[in-house]
Amino acid sequence: MTEQDLMNPQRQPTLAGVERAAQKIAAILPATPLLPLEIDGTTIWCKAECLQPIGAFKIRGGWHRLTDLTDDQRGRGVIGFSSGNHAQGVAWAARRLGVTATIIMPEDAPRAKLENTRALGANVITYDRMSGNREQLAAELSQETGAVVVPSFDDPWIVEGQGSCGIEIREQMLARTGYQPDQLVICCGGGGLASGTALANPDAKIMVVEPEGWDDMKRSLEGGEIVPVEENPPATECDALQTLSVASITFNILKDRNATGIAVSRAEVHHAMRVAFEKLRLVVEPGGAVALAAALAGKVRLTDRTVITLSGGNVDNQLFAKIIAGN
Repeated sequence: MTEQDLMNPQRQPTLAGVERAAQKIAAILPATPLLPLEIDGTTIWCKAECLQPIGAFKIRGGWHRLTDLTDDQRGRGVIGFSSGNHAQGVAWAARRLGVTATIIMPEDAPRAKLENTRALGANVITYDRMSGNREQLAAELSQETGAVVVPSFDDPWIVEGQGSCGIEIREQMLARTGYQPDQLVICCGGGGLASGTALANPDAKIMVVEPEGWDDMKRSLEGGEIVPVEENPPATECDALQTLSVASITFNILKDRNATGIAVSRAEVHHAMRVAFEKLRLVVEPGGAVALAAALAGKVRLTDRTVITLSGGNVDNQLFAKIIAGN
């Protein structure tokens, strides 16, 4: 692939791109732990992305994208849109690289995510999640300012950057057990982490997990075409996974891999958060706990080569305390 092809935003993500992203990430951040957890007599492995500096895997895609900006693009700044984890990933990378970042976030984003994004130096613009169009807002602002739009999943750099998590998983499994993962159970909103990790592990079975009512990737994979979230979706604490429609770039990768989807309930998510806290001593946000929820609920046939993602830990203190207390 030529440098011109590499810088084309319309290109497709590749394994080579994932490996390049992994090298870039490894140069600045240590690998997050891969922790064993026994469920019904089977030991599975949990990738603790909640321990990233911004509390989520999104730092990977943000860094991969922004480090490939040209000098001219860096001077014009970037625009992201996110409920909070991608926002922090872009803001973290932008501050480290000296790039101006504007982030469009829903008004109902968790307070912790809003505050953390602002603390990282980003300019935050809020909108109504159900009536506003964040992509349109970003496009209009980009046209006005010349800033580069950095989508949360519909972007080859983002997919490849998130896929660096899958490279770490594969290497850690080989080092710890001598074999590669045969099954990856991955938290899914827009599918960036799932599709990137699928590219990094071409021989593994891929399962994506979403909250009930927001399981559009599951229904899309079952139907063979992209199906958006139904009208008036239920309220969910999994704010990180409230994607109204997935993108072809992520859907096609998962479809080609014969990925399957799982939906989990609020009660199952709460149980997973408590298990992660009690057994692994980890703070995991609702959206980051859905893969573990599926495993604990018996919705996945577990093997000792199963890896799940704990994709984020950015949850408001009051909500976390209430859930851990079983209220």
